[in-house]
Amino acid sequence: MEPIFVISILGVLILILLFTGAQFKPARFVGQAAIKLVIGALLLFFLNAAGNRYGIHVPINFATSAVSGFLGIPGLFALAAIQHWVI
Repeated sequence: MEPIFVISILGVLILILLFTGAQFKPARFVGQAAIKLVIGALLLFFLNAAGNRYGIHVPINFATSAVSGFLGIPGLFALAAIQHWVI
């Protein structure tokens, strides 16, 4: 499958979930977790785009997306610091 096709399907599903809402608690939790993972991946993408000039590159995978999505900007900075000083 084409990546743009998969991304557009996921985007539509997320928008439907946002507008209609989930009727039971586990689906709502899974939906919110999926949204946070997507936001984390977007934050990492923008970090990599901006950090390219300074040699900062954090790989975008499930673990790093989860850290940056659930912890937000502090998690993103922590990943960048770990990448810069530790690895």
